[in-house]
Amino acid sequence: MAQVIVRNLDEGVVRGLKARAELRGRALEQELREILTEASRLGPAERLAFADRVRALGGGRPGRDSVELIREDRESR
Repeated sequence: MAQVIVRNLDEGVVRGLKARAELRGRALEQELREILTEASRLGPAERLAFADRVRALGGGRPGRDSVELIREDRESR
């Protein structure tokens, strides 16, 4: 598992997060894990935007069939 360090958080933010964790019966670390997990999920609009960006990287060219690429690789040996 990865680790992340966040420096220079405002004390009020930390107090609020601790209160939120306490209200949910969790440790601060567990609450932060839940918050970050939820924040990392892309919504439908974000997924579409991401797909559009990936498509744009291809320069508008249609992709090649993987069967064709495998056949070419095998024939080149």
